[in-house]
Amino acid sequence: MNAGKGITAAVTGALIVVATLVTGGVAEAASGPPGITHAENPRVPEGSVWTEAYFPSSDRSGVQLHADVLRPANLPAKAKTPVILAVGPYFSHTGQTGPEGFTQTGPSARFADFTSGTNLFQRGYTYVMVDLRGFGGSTGCLDWVGPGEQADVKAAVQWAAGQSWSTGKVGMYGKSYDAVTGLVGNNLRLPALKAVVAQEPVWNMYNYLFSNGVPRPNVTGTPNAYNSIATMPTLADDSDRYKANAAYEASHPECLADNLTNNNNPDLDSAYWRARNLAKDAAGTSTPLFVTQGFIENNTKPEDMELYLDNHRGTERGWLGQWEHVRGNDTNSQGQLLQGRAGFFDEVMRFYDQYLKGVRPKVIDPAYAIEDNTGAWRAQKTWPTTTSTIVPSLENGSYVDDGASSTLAAPRTGDQQWDMEHATDPVPAAARALAVSETGNSYFTWSEPATARVRITATPRISLRAGATGNVMVKLWDVAPDGTAVMFDENVALIKKAGPVAFDLKSTDWTLEKGHQLGVQIGTIGSGSWRDTPSGNVIAVSKAKLTLDLQDPRLDKPTQGDRSPFLDTYLAQYTRTLTDVGEGSFALRVR
Repeated sequence: MNAGKGITAAVTGALIVVATLVTGGVAEAASGPPGITHAENPRVPEGSVWTEAYFPSSDRSGVQLHADVLRPANLPAKAKTPVILAVGPYFSHTGQTGPEGFTQTGPSARFADFTSGTNLFQRGYTYVMVDLRGFGGSTGCLDWVGPGEQADVKAAVQWAAGQSWSTGKVGMYGKSYDAVTGLVGNNLRLPALKAVVAQEPVWNMYNYLFSNGVPRPNVTGTPNAYNSIATMPTLADDSDRYKANAAYEASHPECLADNLTNNNNPDLDSAYWRARNLAKDAAGTSTPLFVTQGFIENNTKPEDMELYLDNHRGTERGWLGQWEHVRGNDTNSQGQLLQGRAGFFDEVMRFYDQYLKGVRPKVIDPAYAIEDNTGAWRAQKTWPTTTSTIVPSLENGSYVDDGASSTLAAPRTGDQQWDMEHATDPVPAAARALAVSETGNSYFTWSEPATARVRITATPRISLRAGATGNVMVKLWDVAPDGTAVMFDENVALIKKAGPVAFDLKSTDWTLEKGHQLGVQIGTIGSGSWRDTPSGNVIAVSKAKLTLDLQDPRLDKPTQGDRSPFLDTYLAQYTRTLTDVGEGSFALRVR
């Protein structure tokens, strides 16, 4: 997750104007809300007035939460507004993921691009940033989206809805970790929460650190990173109360130790991870939800996304496509939108206006706007939309679980300290021609050449019978007639005992051209994206099947959007030339 991309504290935006009240036909000057203005502190966004507040979490733990409140400066002090709420670990006055060199305290600029880019204060919204327990000016032990942090989200929504200046209607906004808290808000079924915008979230917290029992390289680096964020120093002019709360971990070192220990647990079925399975807990929820997700994300990946969306029963809006860990409004140095589609802030505000103000939108946005690997955008009523499902049987085979690099080699990394803003998988080694028969640590099954364009969508699932303990990796390849191949989906699992193994790959949206084949590779974990322990065993594979949801691209309804710049980066990193490609043992076509 990026940390604001160098947004300056003094953002340009709405002009401060004097509001008037009309009583008996006579206009009177109205005093604005109390607090500190931009003129008094350049860290306060123009058009807003800043105050701080404290309130208890909802779990009766004694945790005290800190909030930075930005009220529209052009409204009377008693004016009621809807509230946009962000809850997360990145709102410290000192900086988002580390000290940013401020000499004066003030509210975080993490989403200053949002408040200025939408003219949020001129539009009559209040914006509130709440520190999760253990971060910023809140007390308590950090809790990695567990019951404690979920209680914090509940308290924050209820507090924002209950203020005298609030209409009682709250929307949540975030990207990455503070998008996760938006998913939590939906799961809590809070009547005051009317809309959630969640960009690039984690849909099940387990998946950020493990994959089906196999640790990822950041399994200790990420907890260490959040320990570091939780112990950032305060600023000299922070209030005594803020400083005392921020020092909580200094007198409670068990917070940091427990965060490391608790998150180093590979058991998905443990009570710890069950409490953090957001996708499962979304069953039956109905808060209007606007999400973005990159299918080829190298940070917060689309794992359990389909399960979350299937379980969610409310209105959904989504931008899904071929980008990295970016916001819907982010651009590169050439001015290209990194998600490729224009109008993110306009669409977000139509969404909020509809559900927080009851304003009927004048523009009808598609429920889902989706970019596939060709760079083309289409509109759909829901995602995924499946034309047909196939379950081909795969070839029997065997491989040596030696952890050696095979078709995609990335450096095997040691521990790295990375938070959710900055984590990224290692970049694979340079492309080269590879005979699929040259190693013994994986084997392939091929589809027949596609007789027409066909899209693999939704979440592929593999099942197989393994003859020994060890590790297994499954990769899907889009193979052109000349052998040029792109690896577009993968996942791994720990084989705890010989016998049946089944797991999901990542959600995907990948179109194969006519004449292309699907290659299914099964073998050892030859990737730096996991920290596996090779067993050395020869693992025989039998009764393997791959469940694929297919979509007919001829039914697409185009919508506006350009090719995401990251797509070409991904293709350069994950393209190989494969030789010895077989004729194919199953058909790849919609029915």
